[in-house]
Amino acid sequence: MSQNKNALIRYKTIDKCLQNKYRQWTLEDLIECCSQALEEYEGRQIPISKRTIQMDIQLMRSEKLGYNAPIVVYDKKYYKYEDEDFSITDIPLTETDMNVLTETVSMLKQFKDFSLFNDVSDILQRLEDKIYAEKSHTKPVIYLDKNEKLKGLHYLDEIYQAIIKKMVLIITYKSFKSRDETKFHFHPFILKEFNNRWFLVGKKKKSQPITNLALDRIISIDYDFNLPYLEEDFDAELYYKNVIGVTVNSGLQPRRIELWIDAENAPYVLTKPLHQTQRVIQENEDKSIIVHLFVIPNYEMERLLLGFGCGIEILRPEGFRKRMKEILQKAFARYDEQNPTE
Repeated sequence: MSQNKNALIRYKTIDKCLQNKYRQWTLEDLIECCSQALEEYEGRQIPISKRTIQMDIQLMRSEKLGYNAPIVVYDKKYYKYEDEDFSITDIPLTETDMNVLTETVSMLKQFKDFSLFNDVSDILQRLEDKIYAEKSHTKPVIYLDKNEKLKGLHYLDEIYQAIIKKMVLIITYKSFKSRDETKFHFHPFILKEFNNRWFLVGKKKKSQPITNLALDRIISIDYDFNLPYLEEDFDAELYYKNVIGVTVNSGLQPRRIELWIDAENAPYVLTKPLHQTQRVIQENEDKSIIVHLFVIPNYEMERLLLGFGCGIEILRPEGFRKRMKEILQKAFARYDEQNPTE
């Protein structure tokens, strides 16, 4: 159990004790009750020091936790609430608190695929009940783009657990280009999301390059507990520094990509750069712009640039310009045919 959760159990136990005004509570009594409460939750005895409970009381008294609990000592020995009706569970929420909590609950619920949110699921339920009781029901105003029907999402938590526990996976996989499914060992490093799809990044073997696997192409997952996990200092930020998306073409170096963007699309590209290396090198009188990127060309970048249609033109390098021109010519030819493809 986390230390934060232990502390919350202690605060709640102290609060429950002090609400009982028909008994006198010494520091030793509070320690004993907190120990019993933690043993009930943990299933084992957890020693609690006098200093810990004294610090808990100080925090409950302070504004740091928002409790401002009126805990006083009388007869130099006993603890009680000066306001006999006080409880840390009855602290009113402000309108700002309610708005923030409403949106936080809505956002967190969108990540229900991960078990790390299991510990807060009951908290979220209580928060929703509290919010509903104190405020008229309102629809959330923040939505994250998440495709619930995307295949492979049920593997998210299983893979997440394997990564943090450093377990070797046995994956049965079938890519779009393969006619048959394959089975192989895989050492998972990270999970990465791009364009509303999830990818598992890792290695099959130490001697092989880093690979990304689309979760929606995974057929099944098993484990090999006998094979040692490949310990590798993988820096995701550094690895993906010079690419758009998830595909890193090993062996290639970043290249300067120069783009012309028309006046209609320029504001979008300026406010949401195509890549962190984007720099404006020319602003034209017609409000169009020329920018350059310093990236490794890949499939995801091509898809992104093609999405601008006639609003963008690749100026340099010549090889990349020629490739994009050929793709667009094929697309134009498709629309130029007399009979549409059935």
